[in-house]
Amino acid sequence: MIESKIKLSVRDVNDFPKPGIIFKDITPILKDPALCMEITKALAEKVKGMDIDVVAGIESRGFLFGPQLAQLLNLPFIPIRKAGKLPYKTVKQSYDLEYGSATIEVHEDALTAGQKVLIHDDLLATGGTVVAASKLVMQLGAEVVGYSFIIGLDFLNGRLRLGPYSDKVFSLASY
Repeated sequence: MIESKIKLSVRDVNDFPKPGIIFKDITPILKDPALCMEITKALAEKVKGMDIDVVAGIESRGFLFGPQLAQLLNLPFIPIRKAGKLPYKTVKQSYDLEYGSATIEVHEDALTAGQKVLIHDDLLATGGTVVAASKLVMQLGAEVVGYSFIIGLDFLNGRLRLGPYSDKVFSLASY
């Protein structure tokens, strides 16, 4: 089962990025190309049948599987990046994290009005980053139709914060 394979590969890093946080590190997964392909296919299966025009991935770990998911679905991929990383005109959204605050942005021409967007990231924790990404999508007149994650930290209730944007929230492994 994909969930057990993911859990066997994920590394817990204590006190990162600050004391008291147990960081779920997915980088060991990247050493296993077969598991990477299995994860990508499992994500695609989770969103099968959804009306999606674009996959948007959140920097930085959303870039690891987001583009592959978009390719498998034969859809475009757009990056949602940390502020100051995109070269063209952008729209920005600031938000609070469980361990600080940040700003993300997307090119102002990345989406067109009415496009249906699947937002992908590696992990759903409290939902702050994903809510900010959802607001960016909406600022451009597009619609969030769902979310895909490799890991969901269900005990942090991030899924509840996504409800106003879409009730289609998928993760392959839950903690």
